[in-house]
Amino acid sequence: MQIPIRLLDIEGEGFHVMIKGKINGMEANFLIDTGASRSVFDPTIIAKFIENPTFEKKEGITSGVGGNDLESSTFTINSLTFGDIEIKDYEAVALDLENIHETYQKLRLPAIDGIVGGDLLYRLKATLNYRLRKIRFTKPRSSQRPRT
Repeated sequence: MQIPIRLLDIEGEGFHVMIKGKINGMEANFLIDTGASRSVFDPTIIAKFIENPTFEKKEGITSGVGGNDLESSTFTINSLTFGDIEIKDYEAVALDLENIHETYQKLRLPAIDGIVGGDLLYRLKATLNYRLRKIRFTKPRSSQRPRT
């Protein structure tokens, strides 16, 4: 399954990669972040897609480009869809992404609804092709688990 990517120019300094997908059947914009270990969603934004989401505080250290010791929690997305690939009951990470939203707004870039990180990129065997401006996902088998 190939999905078109959109390259977002970040003030001539580089690019972010955006794709379209669905959260619980509603259209959503996702950034592709190959450096993120997990896919993350802003708790205030996810409320557009999930009525009264239940967040459980995540134990351990969460870090990112914005710093260490970031407070995060987990919640469940009933349906996450990319093209014809649907992931049901996905345990997602909620993290305050306000700084990213503010930067995108200042740069007049499209709003983002989530960030696809290494967990989903690995699970879906993602291949990013900048020349064709497409990302290829492979439908996972239900028993597929990462090797350690």
